[in-house]
Amino acid sequence: MNADLKSMSRKQLEKQLKDVKKALEGIKARERREAKKAAERVAAQFGFSLRELTGDAKDPEKAAKTKVKAPKSLSKPKYANPEDPTQTWTGKGRQPNWYRAGIAKGLTPIDMAIH
Repeated sequence: MNADLKSMSRKQLEKQLKDVKKALEGIKARERREAKKAAERVAAQFGFSLRELTGDAKDPEKAAKTKVKAPKSLSKPKYANPEDPTQTWTGKGRQPNWYRAGIAKGLTPIDMAIH
């Protein structure tokens, strides 16, 4: 078989490699299905489902205890750039460059506040 591989071109070898990988993936998927079926049969012999043993089943008590979080609401902007009103800032987090520049020019936060 080594002699055959040495006489093949690079493209032929790459195609062969691709075919082998595809065949291996198919075999792996088939073996996984067979293993899962076998595990389900054994679990059923003991009166369990495979989900119960692997922890995939949802516990009704735990499901009731989990709370659904409300989506975070966006803060309304409090300040706007006097030169470009489309640039706004909520007053939270890092100060934007236009806000710092306005303060440096002598503007007060009240001057830039959205009314």
